[in-house]
This record gives sequence, structure tokens and C-alpha cells, in this order.
Amino acid sequence: MAGKTMTRAELAEAVYQEVGLSRNDSAALVETVLGEVSDALVGGETVKISSFGSFSVRQKGERIGRNPKTGEEVPILPRRVLVFRPSHVLKDRINQ
Repeated sequence: MAGKTMTRAELAEAVYQEVGLSRNDSAALVETVLGEVSDALVGGETVKISSFGSFSVRQKGERIGRNPKTGEEVPILPRRVLVFRPSHVLKDRINQ
């Protein structure tokens, strides 16, 4: 299976084809939705999209890593990471 990437422009085009808004309105709608999702995640909220999945931000603690080239131990600083958990509906659809 070849890995194709869907872009914002392609997503906006799909909204244009499916909903019938103008191309500019479709692009603005996609940008607004993605902006709202991003803002919610930055604010520490969980974003749940029914029949798709949920996005959340998780705090990872500091740990010791290893440079694979030299074997030297390197501290990995604490950070926030984005986590996506697909819904069962999406998992079932992917595995059909």
C-alpha cells in the first residue's frame, strides 16, 4: 500500500465537493476547524470526534536516553506529546 498524504488543500477540496460551499468558504471552514482543535489541545483539553477518535496531550517525564552511535547516556527533558486514540468504528473501517 503506497503512503499518500492528504493535505489541507485536498481536505478543503473534499469539503467543497461534498458540501457545496465555495472553494474559499471550504478552505476557511477547514482552517477554522483545525484551529479550534489546535487551540483546545494547547489549552490542555481532550478533543473527541465521534466515530473517529480522540486527541489529547500527555506530559512525559524526564528520562535517560542513549545516543545509538556512541552509547553515551543523554538526558531527555520532560515534554508534552500529542496522543491520538482511534475509535473502534475507525479501527473496524481500516481493517475491512
